[in-house]
Amino acid sequence: MTVNDALESQPGPAPTPAAQVSVVVIAFNDAVHVAEAVRSALAQGDAVAEVIAVDDASTDGTGAALDALARSEPRVRVLHRGENSGGCGSPRNDGLRAAAGRYVMFLDSDDVLPSGAVPALLAAAQRHGAPVAAGACVRRELPARRDVPWQPALYREAAVYDTPEAAPQLVRDTLCVNKLYARDFLTGHAIAFPEGRYHYEDFVFTARVLAAGPKIVTVPDTVYVWHVRRAAAQQSISLDRKDVANWRQRLEAHRTVLRILGDAGRKALTQAAATKFLDHDLRMYVRELHTRSADYRAEWWRLTRDHLAGFEDAEVAAAQAPARWLARVVLASPAPRDLDRLTQLAARPGRLLPPYATDPDGAPVWSAELPEVRLDGLAAGDAADEDVPGLDASPLLPVAVDADPVLGAARGLLRLRVHDLYGRLAAAGPVSVDIALHRRRDDRPGPVHTATLTPTADGTAWTATVALDLAPLTKLPGSRPSEPEPWDVTARLTCADGTAIGVGLRAVGAGLRRHVLPSRRQLVLLAQPYSTTGGALALRVASGPRSVWRIAARRLRH
Repeated sequence: MTVNDALESQPGPAPTPAAQVSVVVIAFNDAVHVAEAVRSALAQGDAVAEVIAVDDASTDGTGAALDALARSEPRVRVLHRGENSGGCGSPRNDGLRAAAGRYVMFLDSDDVLPSGAVPALLAAAQRHGAPVAAGACVRRELPARRDVPWQPALYREAAVYDTPEAAPQLVRDTLCVNKLYARDFLTGHAIAFPEGRYHYEDFVFTARVLAAGPKIVTVPDTVYVWHVRRAAAQQSISLDRKDVANWRQRLEAHRTVLRILGDAGRKALTQAAATKFLDHDLRMYVRELHTRSADYRAEWWRLTRDHLAGFEDAEVAAAQAPARWLARVVLASPAPRDLDRLTQLAARPGRLLPPYATDPDGAPVWSAELPEVRLDGLAAGDAADEDVPGLDASPLLPVAVDADPVLGAARGLLRLRVHDLYGRLAAAGPVSVDIALHRRRDDRPGPVHTATLTPTADGTAWTATVALDLAPLTKLPGSRPSEPEPWDVTARLTCADGTAIGVGLRAVGAGLRRHVLPSRRQLVLLAQPYSTTGGALALRVASGPRSVWRIAARRLRH
């Protein structure tokens, strides 16, 4: 059935006065998840007049699953595209054209709307007469079900902006799915998604919305759950970054965003979009650059230099310190260099590794080879990086802490080395370090271990040895003792002047491997310190003989 056939054969119910929202769900070969997405939209109650499900020429059972839902639920209409579009824009546009509601929302087939999402957005839009209402979104890592807030600073409290330029930071939220739009506003300004095989289509759609200058209301309610399935056979566009074509597509989308906002005369939004690219997009891809091939790195570097060459100095200067330093290194070097240092700097929080070079005037610079890359932001009184906890009113301190795990018993050790930073850390006077462990699946805190910091003889660093009791990690509520579970490891430095600095740990040394350790209570403890993609130290821990057998069986299967 074609899209037009679907529209003629399924006219949909007449909306009631309360039912004003059309939810457009797009799907391609997602029969496993699409019903859950549609049901989450139907569960929003009377506010939802209809759910328009667009099947983008799926070859599995997606279309049949949607047709079955439509037979049992009169609010569901199904549009079957005759040919796959290759992207998300065309099916969303089909749904938008078919929508009859006063307002419209978009939902992907592998995500869900949490309870109360549509009523919260609809009430805010109507109360303030705003054609756009936006709410909080969480990225839910599956199967662990760990929720990570998306752009949380934008949605900490309710707000009303008469125009987007009253809050240029809104450009940081490039999602189209955590928002409610007045349909007349979209059609009146001819706002639609790019058609066909266009990746990052939501970047462009969002820019078109902002360029039209609507009143925007935000609510702190969570209105969208974005499911992140890293183990899926077919990765989503945002996760499938191993080919440099993905970066090329992202750059093209960002150039289009800048052009749309610039043509609309939205200078503040244009500058904010450029700065957002540095703070978010650039850092995200640099974190992974050391894992790519030499050919990928060379092409990525060339593409990025070309793109950054068009940025204004003010746009670069407005970015957070790690991001603007990264941009300046790329611009200053014609070929990839210092990838380990760049990766660590791009981490969250960023870590600035030695060497700590200065120019002839004594100002901090990236290296003796690139003295033109000044590390502004290290001078006294500069603002703190928002990614570094505990530094709300303190100067920026992207401190590097090396962690060398030594596991020889259930009570392992961490050998720490805290690097000074142009004398700034020495001035604060580090005295102790707290090592905290958090279970990644649910962010449950584990034990905290404290040690005293001792300055090295040359005064360039501080060292400590921290004892780690790993056995209790498998006994906490909700533990799965026989399954290796990941734990994030972070440090908090306490200084004599009262400064507290939260930092990640850089994984170093020969201890980054699996250890089978004796344990009095569990007989055996399985522990594996490892380095994350961003170079941070993490642990996988399991206990009991069954865990050893499971690991052995998996290795045999592979």
